Amino acid sequence: MTTSHTHAVRPEPGLTLAESGTGRPVLVLHGGGGPDTVTGLAAHLARTAHVITPTHPGWHGTPLPGGFTGVDDLALAYLHLLHDRGLRDVLAVGSSLGGWIAAEMAVRDQAGILGGLVLIDAVGVAVEGEPIRDFFALDARGVAEYAYHDSERFYVDPAEVPAAQLARRQGDTAALRTVAGDPYMHDPKLLGRLGRVGIPALVLWGESDRIVTPGYGAAYAAAFGDGRFETVREAGHLPHIEQPEATFALIDAFLGE
Repeated sequence: MTTSHTHAVRPEPGLTLAESGTGRPVLVLHGGGGPDTVTGLAAHLARTAHVITPTHPGWHGTPLPGGFTGVDDLALAYLHLLHDRGLRDVLAVGSSLGGWIAAEMAVRDQAGILGGLVLIDAVGVAVEGEPIRDFFALDARGVAEYAYHDSERFYVDPAEVPAAQLARRQGDTAALRTVAGDPYMHDPKLLGRLGRVGIPALVLWGESDRIVTPGYGAAYAAAFGDGRFETVREAGHLPHIEQPEATFALIDAFLGE
């Protein structure tokens, strides 16, 4: 039986969490699209684990504290949260921006809090010859074309989006610019630091992702001390949404080992 609730967390400012399930602690970190993009992923993991799903400060109308100016601030806030709760062997699962946060947590985890990583089409590193698509330059049609295998299925006309929801999306984009806009969507030093991360890392990638390509993902996985790269067919930047069964099967197999 699972339970679910949402509450604000202190002393770390600006953290709002949803929690569900029991078992191994799992931290699920959403990407730039907000917590709704990982709802299904969190629900799947909560069948066998205690899942903690934060809303990053600045997303979904939550305040962005003045001290939060980069992904490293988010990574440290989440490490402090896990440390203060006395959690160990935590699996960090991150999509896109969330994967970057998880990777930054891993290179800073001197206390051995994390026990594994699952990065899903993560940004965060610089790979020669594999540039990250400029998300901020894309309109709604462009996002659908570059982020999804089936762009027609996932394209949403902004004119049909309720005003409150549109305003929330604009706020999310503004927060993304603040923490990940300069340098754009990466930490220049991160790729070279991943070799010292010894915990198992599963790097999952949608074969049709054109925001960050599978070649980028393969280089990301190879940089870890214990990294594995797997692709999901007929999926783009959010394979857990576009092909959930295939994505969950790969995660479950990884956890089963």
